Amino acid sequence: MKDLVNIQDYLFQVADVGDWEGEEEIVADRINTIYHSVWRRFPDDILPAEIDHLLHAIWNELRGSLVLLEADEDELVDWAICYVNNQLEEGIKLDDAADEEE
Repeated sequence: MKDLVNIQDYLFQVADVGDWEGEEEIVADRINTIYHSVWRRFPDDILPAEIDHLLHAIWNELRGSLVLLEADEDELVDWAICYVNNQLEEGIKLDDAADEEE
């Protein structure tokens, strides 16, 4: 089901990340690198709604945090992969995600 989703729909442009005091390009590049890395590790049978939930959850965890600028890119990728793996192992509660968005 992963093939029903296009990663390009989730990637950030510089204008999408908000104000990072001149570091917007770095933030966009880092979040895009993270997204590409976790994308490669998503199982082929993952539901499109699960992909959507996980990618938004990663951004929600990192946005506004200086860790995006201060941490090593490899550490950020490792964290995101671990985060996604934990979410998949625990089972994603899509109903809860929909409730949070309302």
